[in-house]
Amino acid sequence: MALRLEQKQDIVAEVNEAAGKALSAVLADYRGMTVAQMTEMRSEARKSGVYLKVIRNTLARRALKGTDYECLDPALVGPTLLALSQDDPGSAARLLKRYVSQVEALEVKALALSGQMYDGSELERISKLPTKDEAIALLMSVMQAPVVKLARTFNEVPGKLVRAVAAVRDQKQAAE
Repeated sequence: MALRLEQKQDIVAEVNEAAGKALSAVLADYRGMTVAQMTEMRSEARKSGVYLKVIRNTLARRALKGTDYECLDPALVGPTLLALSQDDPGSAARLLKRYVSQVEALEVKALALSGQMYDGSELERISKLPTKDEAIALLMSVMQAPVVKLARTFNEVPGKLVRAVAAVRDQKQAAE
């Protein structure tokens, strides 16, 4: 079914808006996926804050123009599934990594992060990016480490004194 010009403009505007807010993008070839698999993946995408769209390459080129994901242009060949991470940079990569292992037909073509295009083989590395909460927890533990070490050092001085006094006491009790 051919799309009218207004429908194409709506698709381009919708994808452009989503790409403008996205933190990362993944392009995949979805040929061979069943409708049930695609429906399940779309449901998972909504739950994990990933914008998922099957889009024509010409419309994708227009939609991604002027965004950080314009670099994906060379990878827009063949059937294209576009996944945009809305909440954290690794969410789209994690979603597609999960489905690539389950569905042999799904193949990641390219990824983009901060205006830089990566090959599909980088899926594993980008999927390991921490979520916002994990990154904050990691940062807080790094910030807290010097304070904890200082507190332990200060606590060690009276501890040594108490152990020395206890040793002297034990020595005097043993001498009696």
